[in-house]
Amino acid sequence: MKSRLASTVFLSAIAAILLATGFVPPESIAQQSESFNYWEKNEAIIWRGVKAFMMCNGVFTSERSPDLVREQEWAYTRGLPGVYDDDGFGIERLKKLVTVGGRGGVPAMKAAYREGLGCIIMEPGQSDDAIADLPILATPQLPGNPLEIAWPDGDLIDSAPDVSSIDNDALLAASDWAFDRPADRQKTLSLIIVHNGQIVHERYADGVDMSTKTRTWSTAKSIFVTLVGMLADEGKMHLDEPLGIEWLPRVRGESPDPRNEITLRHVLNMSSGLYPVDNGLEYATGSGLAYWAGASSVNGARNRALIRKPGTNWDYENYDTLLGVLAMKNAIGDNQAYLEFPRKALFDKIGMRNTIPGVDRFGDFIFSSQVYTNARDLARFGLLYLNDGVWNGERLLSSEWIDFVRTPAPSTSNSGNFYGGQWWLVPDNRTDVPADAYATAGNRGQYVIVVPSHDLVIVRRGLDFGRQGFSRWDLTREVIKAFPER
Repeated sequence: MKSRLASTVFLSAIAAILLATGFVPPESIAQQSESFNYWEKNEAIIWRGVKAFMMCNGVFTSERSPDLVREQEWAYTRGLPGVYDDDGFGIERLKKLVTVGGRGGVPAMKAAYREGLGCIIMEPGQSDDAIADLPILATPQLPGNPLEIAWPDGDLIDSAPDVSSIDNDALLAASDWAFDRPADRQKTLSLIIVHNGQIVHERYADGVDMSTKTRTWSTAKSIFVTLVGMLADEGKMHLDEPLGIEWLPRVRGESPDPRNEITLRHVLNMSSGLYPVDNGLEYATGSGLAYWAGASSVNGARNRALIRKPGTNWDYENYDTLLGVLAMKNAIGDNQAYLEFPRKALFDKIGMRNTIPGVDRFGDFIFSSQVYTNARDLARFGLLYLNDGVWNGERLLSSEWIDFVRTPAPSTSNSGNFYGGQWWLVPDNRTDVPADAYATAGNRGQYVIVVPSHDLVIVRRGLDFGRQGFSRWDLTREVIKAFPER
């Protein structure tokens, strides 16, 4: 079955850009449409890459059974371009390699597990010999047994939490609301609620427990902006200075590149003004080629034209985040220090022992989506923000940076003030949840919600698919019914 979605969305995106710039196409042009799927080969490669990557991380990073990965992680790939039930598929446990492909004249896709970084998607048709050249991170694990270390630094909970101020019936009702969904496309894997620093509710679906690591998707963006904030606090990165990267294609002659006006603030606010490529095309081109097909995340991010003044238009683009990742790499300067930075600066500091940041095959972090972790590590992450950036008496992140991520991007002022700096904000039209709440959000239902007014962190992990529909703010509404405002 050929998909027409990519071509249709592409045309819609072009039309939106033209209209936004004041151009009204002649009727003869406006009525033109394309039915041929120009992206068919790309889609087939990417969807095979999705399956290879998901299976590889499911088996080798998360240590889940292949059958469970096939049932859950692969669920949203069914019936899509280049996805065949009888396609070639294999797991090589000695090589820690997964291969998907072999039908339709499209190269097989491979994903290989690498120490400290999880699975890396390879170039289409790439030889197994190339696995040895893929990056690894051999930094020793944080010492100690987390089962013997008290929460939140570890996983030991040796006393019952104080729940005297909590409405337990309302809490259980909120939990049931999260798990008993009206549509099977909404699949809650885990729910953790932290109040006053204590886990007061923790629940998992069948086949999942507190050790289960799954993909964060775009919740990774909020982890990334935390790392940037640490560098900014040290004076190594600056919100209102140009990114200082080399753009592609290079401008000929002496003319200045207008993209040099783009600052760190612009990309963190999803307001770079660069040409959009991910709105509906992420499984045909754009960042999908880096996520699932072995392309360079760096080259793709810096190879877009400027179509609007930076800071004036909000457009959710994975490549905006990846431009910030490149700026972070440049600020750190050393490749090994860059690979070690997330572990040393954040994960090890707050006990995120289960969190694995992924890279492309060139060794660049894909912090727009590609992190594997468990629910408890995300609860720790949310608790860092709830505690105003302080952990065990040590300030890891400044109050000023937390204020930045919670401040609406100027480009959202006319549309609800719903987005800050790689964190999502309660939109102006929601009056049923506290206005001070803010949240991460990842595809398939990955949420970390921080509610300072109620001293709450809420973590929901999902494997939603299709028209997903699970609302983080509806979940917040249900949970706060059980908790007093502090």
